[in-house]
Amino acid sequence: MKLDRGWMWCVLLLSLLAVATQDKQLEAGVSDADEDLGLDEEEMKVLMADEEEEEATVMDEEHFDETDGKDTASGKTATDANISFQVTYKTPVPTGDVHFTETFDDGSLDRWQLSKTVKGDADDDIAKYDGKWAVEQLKENKVPGDQGLVLKSRAKHHAIAAMLGKPFIFQDEPLVVQYEVNFQDGIDCGGAYIKLLSDGGHLNLEQFHDRTPYTIMFGPDKCGEDYKLHFIFRHQNPLNKDMEEKHAKRADVDLKKFYTDKKTHLYTLVLNPDNSYEMFIDQSSVSRGNLLHDVVPPVNPPKEIDDPHDSKPEDWDERAKIPDPEAVKPDDWDEDAPAKIEDPDALKPEGWLDEEPEFIPDPDAEKPEDWDEEMDGEWEAPQIPNPTCEMATGCGAWTRPMINNPQYKGKWKAPLVENPNYQGVWKPRKVDNPEYFEDLQPFRMTPFSALGLELWSMTSDIYFDNFIITSHKEVADRWASDSWGLKKLVASANEPGVFAQLMLAAEERPWLWVIYILTVGLPVGLVVLFCWPKKSDDYVYKKVDPPQADVKEEEEEEEEEEEEAAAEEDDKAAEGAAAAAAEAEEDDDGAEDEEAADVGEDKLEGDDDEEEEDEEEESKAPERASEDEQEGAEVTEESQKQAVRKRRVRKD
Repeated sequence: MKLDRGWMWCVLLLSLLAVATQDKQLEAGVSDADEDLGLDEEEMKVLMADEEEEEATVMDEEHFDETDGKDTASGKTATDANISFQVTYKTPVPTGDVHFTETFDDGSLDRWQLSKTVKGDADDDIAKYDGKWAVEQLKENKVPGDQGLVLKSRAKHHAIAAMLGKPFIFQDEPLVVQYEVNFQDGIDCGGAYIKLLSDGGHLNLEQFHDRTPYTIMFGPDKCGEDYKLHFIFRHQNPLNKDMEEKHAKRADVDLKKFYTDKKTHLYTLVLNPDNSYEMFIDQSSVSRGNLLHDVVPPVNPPKEIDDPHDSKPEDWDERAKIPDPEAVKPDDWDEDAPAKIEDPDALKPEGWLDEEPEFIPDPDAEKPEDWDEEMDGEWEAPQIPNPTCEMATGCGAWTRPMINNPQYKGKWKAPLVENPNYQGVWKPRKVDNPEYFEDLQPFRMTPFSALGLELWSMTSDIYFDNFIITSHKEVADRWASDSWGLKKLVASANEPGVFAQLMLAAEERPWLWVIYILTVGLPVGLVVLFCWPKKSDDYVYKKVDPPQADVKEEEEEEEEEEEEAAAEEDDKAAEGAAAAAAEAEEDDDGAEDEEAADVGEDKLEGDDDEEEEDEEEESKAPERASEDEQEGAEVTEESQKQAVRKRRVRKD
């Protein structure tokens, strides 16, 4: 069987497209990974140079043997039989100046202090900060050797804090705060935010509670269906020295997936000396703004306020329109007409049973044995539909149906017109704000010297890891690439395939099925349309094939042509025979004339009549011959017309 050239070109084109798409996806995956890690070319070179020590290797579960799984801060290799993607983990080391770092890879909480106080304004049974903390590995997508701080109790108050290596003072350098969170069991109601505790000189971490002064609160929080990313800072009023909380605007993206996918996410806050701020999740910006304009309430109060002693005058008219005082109700306006009336054209259906009730007591019902008429009253059987009404058009008293009253107009109201005395909406006059101040440097906040977690959660096993506080975004990015980047690599390797992810997405958003069908069906339709081989006219029929319609038509046309030729020959023969008969009759008439002349010339008068008869016969003979010729021509013409009609019918 020969393959059509069109098919060959199509197969070649599709194969080239598939290879090109695969290459693009590979390049895009590498570039996306680089972008997610936030590395430039120089950092990538450094990372590739260290790859001999931190190379990620993909291995099957069957090839793993259980090992001691020793935690190490010096980069020892560890394996775990429960995971399929193994990495050589090395505890990250900051590459620049930092104020605080914590990885928990040593498995201890020596530098952390648990709170020993109680929460104010809480019941005694839950007032204590008795929630449990532990240092553990992740439940899923483990990185051998990497550990984190885990909140272990549910429905309890938790409080733990650690001192910074040196206090952070807000002057001319930015503030970068970064850490990781994983809601391993999801989150019902609770937070995973941190507090940067203000440096007051007498900070006691054992007494850390909800009212301990803090400078900044940052991190995720969720209750019900409200997903938040907090950034709250406390600003001091320069007039009365009171501390006020300022809340940044909400994130610009949907945060739900970060709380429900059970993956480790990286939260970063960057605060600059020019009062600008930006929040990142997984190194992607989710919110940005300015401390002077994008917080609630604003840092600086308004210069003018409404006069609290001003009041609206009694004769102030705020009505833009009023009823027309000159309007009069029409005489034919009936305000008492009902909105609905009985249909006067309605007729009671035939077979309506007026005497039969629609419901009757159940004849099969029996009074319960424990029924007490003194306590429960007189017992009555429950009502059931009347079986007699099932075959009728209706039962009970028939009433006409109600229809809209065409005469109903409702209560009359005068039309509204412009109010000539309209004075506008009244507003109190403005006066100078006695509490006005202007602080153009809200970045200059209270210094902080400790980091704390003070949380209440209805879900346990919230994972925290890799805290860093620095003044350099590049240091935080490199710290993330050495820690969170490996977690992301392991999670990506253990993720389900593309097809499974598409199916999961379609379960959450059924409208995606339409896009899937169009995405698959449109290319297939185009390939079939342009690459399907055309039907060839050169067919070779086998001996076993039935007779074809084309062969029959050709044979029938040949038979028709033969019949037409035979008919023409018959017509010509008939014409020749008619001509020969006419000549023979003329010869016979001449011979008779000669005999008549020889027999008797004397009988001319008696023979005149005979001669006249002979002349009449001679004149009739050619007329008969011409009639025979005309009949023959008509026959041939009719036969030709019939043949043409047959051919046309067969062709149709």
